[in-house]
Amino acid sequence: MKKLLGLLLALTMVVSFGSFATAESTDAIDPELIAAAQAEGELTVYGSCEEAYLNAACDHFQELYGITVNRQRLSTGEVAAKIEEENGNPSADVWFGGTTDPYNESAAKGLLEAYEAKNASHLLSDTYRDKDGYWYGIYKGILGFMVNTEELERMGLEAPADWDDLLKPEYQGLIWLSNPNTAGTAKLVINTMVQMKGHDEAMQYFVELDKNIAQYTKSGSGPSKKVGLGECVIGIGFLHDGITQILDGYDNIALVIPASGTSYEIGATAIFKGAKHTAAAQLWIEYALSPECVNLAKDNESFQFLVLDNAEQPKEASDFGLDPENVINYDFEDAKANTSKYVEDYFNAIGAAADDRFKTE
Repeated sequence: MKKLLGLLLALTMVVSFGSFATAESTDAIDPELIAAAQAEGELTVYGSCEEAYLNAACDHFQELYGITVNRQRLSTGEVAAKIEEENGNPSADVWFGGTTDPYNESAAKGLLEAYEAKNASHLLSDTYRDKDGYWYGIYKGILGFMVNTEELERMGLEAPADWDDLLKPEYQGLIWLSNPNTAGTAKLVINTMVQMKGHDEAMQYFVELDKNIAQYTKSGSGPSKKVGLGECVIGIGFLHDGITQILDGYDNIALVIPASGTSYEIGATAIFKGAKHTAAAQLWIEYALSPECVNLAKDNESFQFLVLDNAEQPKEASDFGLDPENVINYDFEDAKANTSKYVEDYFNAIGAAADDRFKTE
């Protein structure tokens, strides 16, 4: 009886919260799901996108549905490690943002909950979802280099045009990359080189690249935030992070798309296995796959290409010459099956010499 009364109260709340929700956000979502989520009243989100976008998305969900949203910004590696340690009793309900390689690792360990989202019908292709519903894509980011043009000019150096250029001795101590233990971006770089060069050649490539790396940052966006300041002269990462820095006033940053090709991330969202607020988590997935959520990105330091057919693409990304289709045919199945092994091989290859440059805090 108590459960029935709670559901009736929640259905009443759907009407009372109707002033918050627009037709765009609720037409495709089952009213009973909204009611059940409102009855739970709370949701906890781990976000691996930029903090401004995380907060905007959480605040808007709270505004739309009257559900309290707790949130914490963590890199994808931190989230993956945390939920593995919690082993089916997660302290959060959903994961939002960050590249899918760590999502796939978590799904393989049984740490994500499958859910068939209705709004997934708006995805541009099946590439942008896990076939079993363990994660769904919300955006697409292009991998490349961000360079400080003033510092390169001061040192009399040309900007690197391709991946192999990064190995040139004149770039020693100038390059920053993220830490594969904590950042999905670095895992994508490893997978990209394996797919472009082959496993053994890729591992040797990283041994040579390590000689030029000044620092491995905790977060994938870490290098981009230091390029404009000149602390990092060449940052490897997602080019939309460079756009954010340029639009923040750092006009000394140039974006480089590697000449021989590059890959891309699919930024995702997923439900954790054992989530305490199941209905609210499912409602979040539907919301994350709607214009109500993804159109907030470009106004909150996030200029990735969106992968929904009813979303508004950020003009800024194309204005900077980025093309979401100008990428290699990234093998997500190989990444899903082998990312953990490739990362282990990577650390074995570069050895302990890099340890003091790996930042985890």
